[in-house]
Amino acid sequence: MDALFTDYDARRDDAAHEPRAASSAFADDALLDAYSRTVSDVVDRVGPAVVRIDVRRGQARGGLGSGVIISPDGFILTNSHVVQNARRAEATLLDGRVLNARILGDDPDADLALLRVDEAATLPFAPLGDSSTLKRGQIAIAIGNPLGFDATVTAGVVSALGRSLRASTGRMIEDVIQTDASLNPGNSGGPLVSTRGEVIGVNTAIIQGAQGICFAVAANTASAVLGEIVRHGRVRRASIGVGVAPWNLPRRIALRLGLQQKTGAMITAVDPKSPADEAGLLTGDVLLGIDGRMVETPSDLVRALDAEMIGRVVPLDTLRRSERRRVWIGPTEKMTDARWKSLRYRF
Repeated sequence: MDALFTDYDARRDDAAHEPRAASSAFADDALLDAYSRTVSDVVDRVGPAVVRIDVRRGQARGGLGSGVIISPDGFILTNSHVVQNARRAEATLLDGRVLNARILGDDPDADLALLRVDEAATLPFAPLGDSSTLKRGQIAIAIGNPLGFDATVTAGVVSALGRSLRASTGRMIEDVIQTDASLNPGNSGGPLVSTRGEVIGVNTAIIQGAQGICFAVAANTASAVLGEIVRHGRVRRASIGVGVAPWNLPRRIALRLGLQQKTGAMITAVDPKSPADEAGLLTGDVLLGIDGRMVETPSDLVRALDAEMIGRVVPLDTLRRSERRRVWIGPTEKMTDARWKSLRYRF
């Protein structure tokens, strides 16, 4: 008899749980359907603004990547490494149209380039969003042309914010977005998009051999770069003409001088006739700060040398043979021509 009642109670409990299980499954299906509709809606809105970028040099075809139209009059954002210092490119739209475009500016330091379509036409576009409002875990959608497969969509989340990524010039790209939305060669220059249909980043790199570790230059960085290109035809950055490397401050020196920092940037090279040379800086000197900003790493120096410092005379705190010194230095605009390529990893 006890066994009979036990079996009855078990069947009653199962029956009581069935509606809850069905309700939970229905809720999961509804969430997945909402997610799918959200991604599909974004792709419908932004997809027509994503283009394939082909670069030609004479008779040869060069870089192949992606780009995104950010204004109805034909401004296109892509990666610097896609256009590779070319002057012109072709942009193929989702509807098959092939438009000629000229490259207005190329910024290898941020791996960004700005193109402008030649033809007078009103084009589909995707607006740039505010990447400072992003949060980890937020849905991120990548659209591009990986390996030549046009209009490919992948979706994931914003994995991390505020990453740093070294550009081909040696300069650190700051405030980079990490995402697990799958990227492949050819995705470069395509947009990373939010659920609001705004471009939150420009896809730029992956870690080879890793699973789901991909990077995009933040939209706010892209906004600053395109603003400089539109106003000046280039992105202006300051330079003092030095090569630097990380350096750990000996504890006894830091204590004796009352320094709060534990590291600095040691000068490994000084370019002739540069601001650093004129200020009397020598290899082996350690940079501690510039214009009131602490320099603990080479990246700190990179961030400090922005366009606003060009033409100013600013204090530079250094360490020479364990003695602290202050010199005054006038940063100049960083060279962007062929001469600079022989001075890579200089700031």
